[in-house]
Amino acid sequence: MRIKSTFASHKIAALLACSVLLLSGCGKEEAANPAAAGGPPVFPVSTIKVEPDEARIYTTLSGRVAAIKDAEVRARVTGIIQSIEFKQGSVVKEGQLLFKIDPATYQAAVNQAAAALEQAEANAQSARLLAKRYSTLVKSAAVSRQEYDNAVAQAAQAEAAISQAKAALDAAQINLGYTDVTSPIDGIIGEAFVTEGALVSAASGTHLATVQQIDQVYVDFSQTTGELSNLRKALADGQLKQTETGMAVVQLEMGDGSLYPENGKLLFTGVTVNPTTGQVTLRSVFPNPQHLLLPGMFAQVRLEQGVNPQALMVPSQALQRTPDGLVKLLLVKDDKVVSVAVEEGNSVNGNTIINKGLSPNDEVIVEGFQKAQPGGTVKPIPWKKTSGEETADSNKSAEN
Repeated sequence: MRIKSTFASHKIAALLACSVLLLSGCGKEEAANPAAAGGPPVFPVSTIKVEPDEARIYTTLSGRVAAIKDAEVRARVTGIIQSIEFKQGSVVKEGQLLFKIDPATYQAAVNQAAAALEQAEANAQSARLLAKRYSTLVKSAAVSRQEYDNAVAQAAQAEAAISQAKAALDAAQINLGYTDVTSPIDGIIGEAFVTEGALVSAASGTHLATVQQIDQVYVDFSQTTGELSNLRKALADGQLKQTETGMAVVQLEMGDGSLYPENGKLLFTGVTVNPTTGQVTLRSVFPNPQHLLLPGMFAQVRLEQGVNPQALMVPSQALQRTPDGLVKLLLVKDDKVVSVAVEEGNSVNGNTIINKGLSPNDEVIVEGFQKAQPGGTVKPIPWKKTSGEETADSNKSAEN
């Protein structure tokens, strides 16, 4: 009986020891995983550590494309259009014939003016000979001094009539030349606004066609005086510095969001403020060898303002916008989520510059913040861009 009692005692002791070990293991697992212990779950979030970096600052403004030269071809004489000598939408050269106006009446006017000139020259020849003859006779008193003076005056009037006839002939020839309507500039000609047989008027200056030179184009845009003041203040305070060349670089954002392959140059900044809009006008010029930019086209202009040498930037997707209009970021501090209000600045290649509210080495949640609540515990994981984001950013960097 003692042997059985001892065996039973040992068995009970062994069972108690196993229970203690199991309870100890469960306690450790609960301590390592709060969710297993009934606490709130720990979600993984993708984060980045913010470090100061150099950023080129751009402002985006709305602009319109305008041709470098925009010539309206108008009728300078009245008549009937005989023929159209160009293909609409084609490239034309300066002096190239575009329209032919019936020249018959103007040719007749030239002939009439030429005949009048011949008559004036004949009259002048007779008057000169008479004055010369009287110059000899007046010395011998064969003619009176008055008669001589009258002959000299008539000779002078005849010379003036020649000049008048020549001017009339020149005018007639000019009008005859206007019957050949030529291109005033090199460029691309648009549609013809008249057809053969149409009557055009010199008095109203009938619009025949338009020739535009677009190998280079202007892009006109406006900027508020407040933006200009803020820029000057930022440069004066050292928040921004001038670009290396000191020349403002202008870029165009196309309708599909891509950047135009050629950079432009800022020609001038207006010195007069529009009293209605409170804006000043700026003009830039862009190369346009492929004629991608057409007059009248709307474009978003990116104007380089300067360089921020110590910019704090975060991916734009990390910004949280509240219903009251505030902008916030979710930070991770000691594995806890902290919400901070920030002031956003310019956008640079998919990132947003944070002007206030962020410090160097802050850890910002970029992905997974939908499940992260302020005060909650999270597991930060370094954020990695997707291949699409990397390609887009690299393309923008190459374009910049």
